[in-house]
Amino acid sequence: MTFDLPGWCASSLGSAPVEVFYERVSISSVHGVRLADGREVYVKAREDDGRAFSCLAAQAALASRGFPCPRPITPVVLVAGLAVHAEEPLPGGEMLLGSSPSVARRYAEVFARLMALLEDVDVAPPLPNPRWSRWDHTDPGPWPSIGFLDSRDQSVVPEFVVDVAERLRKRLLATRLPCVLGHLDFEAQNLRWKDGEVWAVHDWDSLGWQPEAALAGAAAGAFANASPPGLVPIESTAAFLETYQKCRGRRFTEEELEIAWAGSTWTAVHNARWEVLHGDPTPSGDAVREQGAERLRLAGA
Repeated sequence: MTFDLPGWCASSLGSAPVEVFYERVSISSVHGVRLADGREVYVKAREDDGRAFSCLAAQAALASRGFPCPRPITPVVLVAGLAVHAEEPLPGGEMLLGSSPSVARRYAEVFARLMALLEDVDVAPPLPNPRWSRWDHTDPGPWPSIGFLDSRDQSVVPEFVVDVAERLRKRLLATRLPCVLGHLDFEAQNLRWKDGEVWAVHDWDSLGWQPEAALAGAAAGAFANASPPGLVPIESTAAFLETYQKCRGRRFTEEELEIAWAGSTWTAVHNARWEVLHGDPTPSGDAVREQGAERLRLAGA
């Protein structure tokens, strides 16, 4: 995933970079650059799948309302199959680590605030959903088509992981709850905190379009993820969901609670498959093995 960073900065930002002080390459590439005119900006580039315009518009809307997220300073520009934009830096803060119920409640308060603000954001649904939450795919089998994973030996994926994935997906697809806009990578690694308050929420490329309960559930299972990712204890997911409902001012219906519990486990089964296909340690798989039966029961799956 390469493009002419100096040329793009000169043409889109009016100043060439004199230093690249940060680089990270994952699903998207992120470059922190210092420009000749003294500004510091972050330039993000990812393969264009049609999602970037909606994600950036929602990010800009939340930043304009005072939510702690980086403010975009350019629109999305398509460059050789990549969607590229620049945003202001929002440095500082620390990760809030831990998966206890008390930590879960703090994350749930932020997620509820985020979801309340997104209610009034009018953008086209950012589809397809991120691959780790794309249970709504139309590909054969339980998993969405992901070429670099599908090409590996699928026989190493434990049967219990496949079984849990199939049952969760069946439950998630059975709901007729309306889809809404939400953050689908709400994890410790993407948030920073300062003086006990949330300081920054990052990774707005990962907005998605799923039922509110599923979005809250996904965050309730994965909020503690740094590296390597895992699955929080069941009582912490319960604490997150309880706090989220309280902050939103309404109780989930029985169906919404089941969908929330199903959503809380899907990211972990995606990660459990990833782990074994890459020969990595298996914290997600171990957690699914330990908690899967109870989470399936709570999901009505």
